[in-house]
Amino acid sequence: MLRFLTAGESHGKGLTGILEGFPKGLKIDKDLINRELTRRQQGYGRGGRMLIEKDTIDIFSGLRNSITLGSPIGFIIKNKDSRIFPFSKDRLPPVLIPRPGHADLAGVLKYSETKDIRNILERASARETAARVAAGAFCKQLLETFNIKVISYVSEIGGIKSADSDNCRYIAKKIKLSSLGLLDKQAEKAILKKIDSARQRGDTLGGVISVVVNNVPAGLGSVMHWDRRLDARLFYALASIPAVKGVEIGLGFEYSRQFGSKSHDPIYYSDKKGYFHKTNNSGGIEGGMTTGEPVILRIAMKPISTLLQPLDSVNIKTKKKTQAHIERSDVVAVTACGVVAEAMTAYTLASAFLEKYPGDNILHIKKLFSLRT
Repeated sequence: MLRFLTAGESHGKGLTGILEGFPKGLKIDKDLINRELTRRQQGYGRGGRMLIEKDTIDIFSGLRNSITLGSPIGFIIKNKDSRIFPFSKDRLPPVLIPRPGHADLAGVLKYSETKDIRNILERASARETAARVAAGAFCKQLLETFNIKVISYVSEIGGIKSADSDNCRYIAKKIKLSSLGLLDKQAEKAILKKIDSARQRGDTLGGVISVVVNNVPAGLGSVMHWDRRLDARLFYALASIPAVKGVEIGLGFEYSRQFGSKSHDPIYYSDKKGYFHKTNNSGGIEGGMTTGEPVILRIAMKPISTLLQPLDSVNIKTKKKTQAHIERSDVVAVTACGVVAEAMTAYTLASAFLEKYPGDNILHIKKLFSLRT
């Protein structure tokens, strides 16, 4: 069983992660993991912290001579902007005013916090997703061994839509030319103007990210139990990303607006291809299982909660009306959210892959995979 756990606060010493159940014998490219961490920090509209941190991974267990041992993989990503410590007192002033849209108030109510909301927001921060990206980078390398490609791009920001594709190679070429990970240069011009306008007003923007997976074998996931359905597991993983408020597969909500005759994917067969579809409205998943077509996912990210022109809130100590607390923030982080979505998708697919093609050693898995029909 593949699983990972993270620990760490936004301004603590760093983020740690443990990835368990990873097979023995896979050569790991550390530079690739660090490139993924760098990607998470990029994108037009990011805030000041991205200028401070330069995330790199320090792997301290589970590998020898770059090869996985089959034991738990442990790693740490240190914080340069470290301000809080387990035993030493810090000089940070208490945060007493929750931000609308953030975990601040819900955390205050859940943990009976009365003195400092920082005790909530430090862990609730999206900084934690750096550890997820690192864990996902291991899973990406496992999937790449079997030619399974995972990539994301930005489909929409601030209501301005861009072009779409289900071809990972094409997407990879296009997003390299975009400061936002878009496929459409005309849309990018309009979006950049909207981001600049939001920045000037002290406002923030959200958007839509598409995740595409190519060369997925049929039969990952299961119809037999609700919690083994791959679509449900992907929904769960992607919705766990901070600020994500919606997840779709394939047509998603558009299914509800069409006739069945216009929305379902007709089935064909040829000696060369076997079973195949000419359309992929299902997004590569039916009945909780992959169909062999590209997996197409979309997630909706709400605008960043911290505003430089803050909304109304209440001081948790005095209970008086005031303006929400201001933290250093981004104007838009949709591009970065896409990198996290890739990681969570890769982890979920790698888990399902190892269930269908189990083995303690990568050689065993390759042999089993070669026997697939």
